Amino acid sequence: MVGYGILVKTESLGGSDGFNLGRVTLFGQNLADAWVGYVLYAMFACLACVMAYICRIYFDSTRGLITQAIRENELRVEYLGGSVRHTMAINFLIAAFLGGCGGAMAVMALGHIDPTFSYWTTSGEFVFVAILAGTQSVVAIMLSSLILEAVRSFSSAYFPNTWQLSLGIFLLVVIRFLPHGLGSLWTRSTTKEPS
Repeated sequence: MVGYGILVKTESLGGSDGFNLGRVTLFGQNLADAWVGYVLYAMFACLACVMAYICRIYFDSTRGLITQAIRENELRVEYLGGSVRHTMAINFLIAAFLGGCGGAMAVMALGHIDPTFSYWTTSGEFVFVAILAGTQSVVAIMLSSLILEAVRSFSSAYFPNTWQLSLGIFLLVVIRFLPHGLGSLWTRSTTKEPS
């Protein structure tokens, strides 16, 4: 909220209207108007897949496993010689970098940036995605983002005045029946004991 207030009042950044970006180029070359959307989509899809793969490698590394242990018991990790503070600092840096990449991609796709990108409801969308996905899989995060967008689009189309209510009901149903998120569906199926 503080960042939003500062951006709204900063006239050099466009104030509450924000500002437009110049035309997107690919390695300095202008793209034809008919191809800009396709090229951006292909670039962003490739970048998202590469980042997801790198995150998967990180989560399977020692530092990623320490992160899971920190979630369970911080004190035990400290007793075993792991640094909770150092690990969480690295995690926050990685999250900030990925958030910056996502913000840059969104701005390039829209061609405009305004202070509403820093409003608290935008942060709430990431919380919804985290609730839907759980902590088991990077693929679950991508799927939950798609599902959240689909639910929001359909609910705003069919229930224009109460789409937030239908989105909230959907999230409550997911929390009730999948408390560990979508990623728990395939981790549960792979860890089932044979009967």
